Amino acid sequence: MGKTLTIQPVSRIEGHAKIKIQLDDAGNVSDTQVNVIELRGFEKFCIGKPVEEMPRITTRICGVCPWSHHNASAKATDAVLGVDPPPAGKKLRELCNSIAYMEEHILHFYFLAGADFVLGPDADYGIRNVIGILGAAPDIAKNVVKSRHMAALMLEKVAGKAIHPAAAVPGGFSRPLLEEERKELRKMADELLELAKFSMSFAKNNIFPKYLDVVKSLGVINTGFLGTVKEDGSLDLYDGKLRMMTADGSYEDFKYEDYTDYISEHVEPWSYLKFPYMKKAGEFSMDLDNPNGIYRTNTLARINVCDKIDTPLAQAEFEEFREKFGRPAQQTLLYHWARLIELLYNAENTIRLLDDPEITSTDIRKKVEPRAARGVGCVEAPRGTLIHDYETDENGIITNVNLIVGTTHNNAPINMSVKSAAKDLIKDGKYDQGILNTVEMMIRAHDPCLSCATHRLDGKIGVKIDIIDPEGNTLATFSN
Repeated sequence: MGKTLTIQPVSRIEGHAKIKIQLDDAGNVSDTQVNVIELRGFEKFCIGKPVEEMPRITTRICGVCPWSHHNASAKATDAVLGVDPPPAGKKLRELCNSIAYMEEHILHFYFLAGADFVLGPDADYGIRNVIGILGAAPDIAKNVVKSRHMAALMLEKVAGKAIHPAAAVPGGFSRPLLEEERKELRKMADELLELAKFSMSFAKNNIFPKYLDVVKSLGVINTGFLGTVKEDGSLDLYDGKLRMMTADGSYEDFKYEDYTDYISEHVEPWSYLKFPYMKKAGEFSMDLDNPNGIYRTNTLARINVCDKIDTPLAQAEFEEFREKFGRPAQQTLLYHWARLIELLYNAENTIRLLDDPEITSTDIRKKVEPRAARGVGCVEAPRGTLIHDYETDENGIITNVNLIVGTTHNNAPINMSVKSAAKDLIKDGKYDQGILNTVEMMIRAHDPCLSCATHRLDGKIGVKIDIIDPEGNTLATFSN
């Protein structure tokens, strides 16, 4: 008889999920599902709110990546109100975006994913975490904690608070950056650049070489990619044009307000996450042997779609990465390598912005008036392309909201990479905790933020209740 393996909860991610692995009679994997078991619902309860409230409301989607939602929402609100913020207002938003990126990438590489590589995927789960890293490499761990805290302090100095900010307002930014604040931030940025350089070197010399064979073979899937680039094709995380790349490396650029011409959304009854896919593909399929319309976002996608990076240290790492792995690189675990390139880029970009004389300008905001319109805002969140789409009536009241979050784009690829890894690792009914953790690593590579991503397309909420006795046997199941 077949058997179902359940990994619950998936550990060291943001949000809640479980993995179901169905084994056939021979003990081999016949199917897998990544079940996301939470729901946010912002697309519904934001209707009826004044559009100017949206940048403050949508930061509450997530406490881990609130700046991404804050900036995307502010840009969507600008578009609805028909205003183009002053250059200094845009640069202050981008500065916060880059600082938040550093905080996020430090969190993921060291706190969430790092234990798999520093301690090994077979390490006991009791130490396979940030506490284990602290014991294995105390000096590194202390510096990492200090640096991440420093990034949060930088956000507080620019915007008043690091979590659930309210500084990006319709038409620009709420307060100018003072010269004495800029000087203090500049010193802190130098320290974060040193951590970024150390992280890149440490990983390339001590971590990636040990796991390169695994990286090249495990959980590899064949997909397209989506990311944001400047007009010259260089990496951009705050503004630019979207680039959709197919699995063969060909691509098409488009304005983010035209995303509905390029992206369709599919739903499955077993997940609260939507499944976006390439509209021009016509059909949606997650079949490993014949996927159709599937694309990925997040760090690996951005490194694949861009032609270059316009800061020198990150560009050098980008060139080495592309020489080693080609374009597009399809290896799921390379998300971690790409993440460190982005950490380096954001440290350099933070310094570049702080050295820009315009960053302390007091011309940071334009006046706005409500109107009936549609506006789309888009930024690259650490976890992928983030789209906020609002419509308002003549009084500026929200009548419709659509959100496509970075992790939402990656829903199908996450399911595919988990299935691929499980099929490769579990044979003849043999598995252990190390193998199951390695399957989990496919999810962690994407750095999902499931709390952000659970916004249903069809408005239906599926509920399933299992009644289980003390021995773990399922006595009854109820579902709607």
